[in-house]
Amino acid sequence: MLASSRGISLILAVAISVMVSAFLSLLQDSTPVLILVAFGLSFSASYLLINITLEFLVFREIGNIYSLLEKIQKKDLSEISDKSSKSSISPLRKINNVINSYAIARQKEIDALQKNAEFRREFIADISHELKTPIFATQGYIHTLLDGAIDDKQVRMKFLKRAAKSLDSLDNLVQDLLTLNQMESGVIKFVYTDFDLKEVIDEVIEELEHKASKRKVNISFKYDSDKSYVTHADRQKIYRVCQNLIFNAVKYNHDEGEVKISLKTQKNHIQVDIKDDGQGIPPEDLKRIFERFYRVEKSRNKKEGGTGLGLAIVKHILEGHKSKISVSSTVGKGSIFSFSLPLVKEKELEKNIEVD
Repeated sequence: MLASSRGISLILAVAISVMVSAFLSLLQDSTPVLILVAFGLSFSASYLLINITLEFLVFREIGNIYSLLEKIQKKDLSEISDKSSKSSISPLRKINNVINSYAIARQKEIDALQKNAEFRREFIADISHELKTPIFATQGYIHTLLDGAIDDKQVRMKFLKRAAKSLDSLDNLVQDLLTLNQMESGVIKFVYTDFDLKEVIDEVIEELEHKASKRKVNISFKYDSDKSYVTHADRQKIYRVCQNLIFNAVKYNHDEGEVKISLKTQKNHIQVDIKDDGQGIPPEDLKRIFERFYRVEKSRNKKEGGTGLGLAIVKHILEGHKSKISVSSTVGKGSIFSFSLPLVKEKELEKNIEVD
């Protein structure tokens, strides 16, 4: 009882009332009735004020602090609210807020560490798988040759070509990893120039025409010949973005399918849409296709080729241009990948030419 707010209030109220009564008893005009009334009033007022003060400003806040500390000790931070507490005259409320803020920060740090740990586990598993395939293939071809097949000229050339192809795949994977890492760390700088986006797409289509013709995939390019499609960006990296997206549209299309590319000018932007009528992407995979090594169909890894880093690189390049890649897809009907770049208007282009 003495440790509670009521017990402390009772003791302090009695002490105050006794002091008031003792003081009144020293006065000549005081009567026993007056002293008794003063004792009762001072006791009641003191008890109420002290009890309310201790209960709401001290004991309740101490209880909240203990409860918060218990959650921290048990590592149960999921129920801690990050809402800022209302202002209070209690000095303990500030301590409670500080502890609460610390607990929230710790929870966010723990969540980030857990997320990073999960990402590292997935990344190590993915990179191990991606590196294992070309290395094991190359080892198999070379050991077969060393075991005697090297004497057969026809077998020797066939196995050497296959080993070289596996090593080329390994080199592409390492190069893409280095590129992605350099982009994330800010080592690679963007070189901005004015160029015609339509010409870049024409170059990519010309490069991929042979691959598309093997599967009889038709690539169509729609744009308004009367409009300008000059943008201000890093030409080489935007070329890689278009190359990757159009290559994927061909690769994941069905035989005799169609890839439709369109350019549209808006107020201050040029929008690029790349549509295919291939297999499409399931909804549960749409949010993850821009992650490293994530593939919609794991069984198609080596059949379709690629390093699994193309879309991750595309995402980082466009984010570096303060743009975003968006995708919409329907399973069995195809996908549409879209992004936009700033449009350089004719007046601005003339000024840039004069400055140059």
